[in-house]
Amino acid sequence: VQLVESGGGVVQPGGSLRLSCIASGFTFSRYSSYDMSWYRQAPGKERELVARIDSTGGSTNYADSVKGRFTISRDNAKNTVYLQMNSLKPEDTAVYYCRISRNNYIGWGHGTQVTVSS
Repeated sequence: VQLVESGGGVVQPGGSLRLSCIASGFTFSRYSSYDMSWYRQAPGKERELVARIDSTGGSTNYADSVKGRFTISRDNAKNTVYLQMNSLKPEDTAVYYCRISRNNYIGWGHGTQVTVSS
């Protein structure tokens, strides 16, 4: 399975960005059977979970630091997961990674840089 993130960039504090992650390469399974997550890693820090959505889109979880500002969603018809980021803060600056998982399988994208700066 391959994951390709897009939508990162430079934004001022208080601004918004929408990240997308498109999955491909499913041979014996379907995208709709996988949980999807967004992680981020800032310089000098460990990679941390930002948001997670289950395979049906019916259950989501968020890091406390982004609750009320970020929204994760998915479109299973397009094999895509999104992360809508509002009210961005400088501390949101990081490389954002898409992750796919099911049972013991985990796959990662290459990441997209988000920089929040005035």
